[in-house]
Amino acid sequence: MPLSEHEQRLLDQIEQALYAEDPKWANTVRISDPRSHYKRRLVKASIGFALGVVLLMVGVVAALIWLGAAGFVVMLATCLWGLSSWKRMNGFGDSPSSRTRGRRPQRRSFMERMEERWRRRHDEH
Repeated sequence: MPLSEHEQRLLDQIEQALYAEDPKWANTVRISDPRSHYKRRLVKASIGFALGVVLLMVGVVAALIWLGAAGFVVMLATCLWGLSSWKRMNGFGDSPSSRTRGRRPQRRSFMERMEERWRRRHDEH
């Protein structure tokens, strides 16, 4: 359903006020493709992983076990973070309710079923 002219003008005014108030946030929100956000996270995770490798190697060479362990933890954390970003970027990280399972219809939640029953009961009377 399209917006009326008045609603469109109000929406434009709100948008301009947001841009004036916080332009950095507005530019972040304006990005239409969420995959670009996950790509940035994947790049940051790769950099963090490389930093973890460096910490691990320095810890091994300098015989500082705590530094090597910290490097390993950094590697593991950034690897998990990057993997979750990669999965979401490629559509594997969607919630089960938002994706379809082949041709089988998706089961609705309890509240959706109750609302549907309420609507049917209300329409019948």
